[in-house]
Amino acid sequence: MSLNHVQRRIPVPISCEFFPTATEQGGENLAKVRRALAVFDCEYFSVTYGAGGSTQERTLKLVRRICEEDERPVMPHLTCISATYAELEALLDTYQSIGIKRLLALRGDVPPGSFYMGELDSAADLVQLVRKKWGDTAHIVVAAYPEKHPRAKTPHDDLEALKIKSEAGANEAVTQYFFNADAFLRFRDEACAMGIEIPLVPGIMPITNYRQLARFSDACGAELPRWIRKRLEAYEHDVEALQLFGTEVVASLCERLVKEGAPALHFYSMNRSQAILAIGRALSWID
Repeated sequence: MSLNHVQRRIPVPISCEFFPTATEQGGENLAKVRRALAVFDCEYFSVTYGAGGSTQERTLKLVRRICEEDERPVMPHLTCISATYAELEALLDTYQSIGIKRLLALRGDVPPGSFYMGELDSAADLVQLVRKKWGDTAHIVVAAYPEKHPRAKTPHDDLEALKIKSEAGANEAVTQYFFNADAFLRFRDEACAMGIEIPLVPGIMPITNYRQLARFSDACGAELPRWIRKRLEAYEHDVEALQLFGTEVVASLCERLVKEGAPALHFYSMNRSQAILAIGRALSWID
């Protein structure tokens, strides 16, 4: 399949998130996943950072490897919680030296057992630091929460936080995953009404494991609609049926989001390719 053919069939830019692996074999397996997902001609790959930067060395190692092996733009995640200005500036200098121009700026979570909160209070502070260090060359992405961040008191507070990050210099926002398209569309409309003009890119989570998805969703505040939860419970011990149902649900979600004008889609890969490939085939985006 030619690259031009792929570009004509996939209606919006696709990007994928990976997390650093702890072993060499894990790194080799992830390289195979990235090669499989090359069929989407991904706009970029993102790499997670861990609570309080707990995977910093592995994150940097994976970012370097993708730059060298994939020749694909990379978007490292960077959290400011528990970090000093000097530590953040040093890491930004390192990323800049290897050609990184895109960054996901996050406040992050305090690592277990840590009481040091760091020198920056919020993701907006980190956005300002990156903009100061990298200037207009930086493409700064922030997080958004269509169904409310677990620590936000109200949905309006969530929107206010996004507006502050936008005004601090963010170029774009990627959302927490969701399965209710109406929640995202309502969030987008309310953001627009508040004067938030940056693109809002839906985050997409493939469905491959019921227990894992339920645990993630409960922890991060993403709603797993009752009708989906009940079907997944019924299919929990039938892997093939669960995967077929999951593909149908997520493909339908992607199709609607694209029709409603989503500027791109960002897939949380969980370091796997098969579910994303199945979604692409279900939508006739790939063979």
